Amino acid sequence: MPGAYAGFNHFTDYMALEGLLTDEERMVREAAREFVNAEVLPIIEGHAQGQTFPSALIPKMGELGFFGPTLPEKYGCAGLSSVAYGLLMYELERGDSGLRSFASVQGSLVMYPIFTYGSEAQKDHWLPKLASGQAIGCFGLTEPDFGSNPGGMLTRAERIGGGKWRINGTKMWITNGTVADVAVVWARTEEGIRGFLVEKGTKGFSAPEMHGKWSLRASNTAELVLEDVIVEEDASLLPGAKGLKGPLGCLTQARYGIAWGVLGAADACYQ
Repeated sequence: MPGAYAGFNHFTDYMALEGLLTDEERMVREAAREFVNAEVLPIIEGHAQGQTFPSALIPKMGELGFFGPTLPEKYGCAGLSSVAYGLLMYELERGDSGLRSFASVQGSLVMYPIFTYGSEAQKDHWLPKLASGQAIGCFGLTEPDFGSNPGGMLTRAERIGGGKWRINGTKMWITNGTVADVAVVWARTEEGIRGFLVEKGTKGFSAPEMHGKWSLRASNTAELVLEDVIVEEDASLLPGAKGLKGPLGCLTQARYGIAWGVLGAADACYQ
């Protein structure tokens, strides 16, 4: 409908952010705003009612640099400032919380731990694919009994020799879980909490989708089930993540973007 979203063409600036932004940050915001107005707003209500994620938008989001935008360009990322990343999350959540959630998980909870804690081989293999949207990731921390409290984690991983690990456990309320090509799974070991990259299709690993949500209806949410999942240490174990610092550092990255997203949601409500 012509003019249906005319009120969304201008940045609502009651916090006087405009004068603090660089030219690059303004360009990022405008590109994201145009994308949301043209590609998201006309279709998102149908996806929310149907409980489906608009997966056709993923390649375009990758092309625009929405995934892992603060990571280095050598991995196909945009190398933007943290403020530019925040503005992206603002605009995406102005379109829909599920869209921002997808980008937050992809960038802050999957690409960030691979970049920060992963081996060079893991970075080279996964980051370009995740940046482009060719691959999708999810973050397996929350559990049925302890929520996002990693101190009460029940999922276990044990060395079984031959450079392999066995993982058993269940994760719950996992954004992108059913559609993910790789899951960052946190598990308790004899060495403390460790992070593992578990690929879709690995024997014993499944991700049934959760239905009947009252919110985030356009977001894919799943349970992760790991039953005697065997993974190779070199490809799977994140060597730099040891103890609670690993998953908590990822949550800090995500919460920054979520805070900006709240502002975008408030903007949408005001408009």
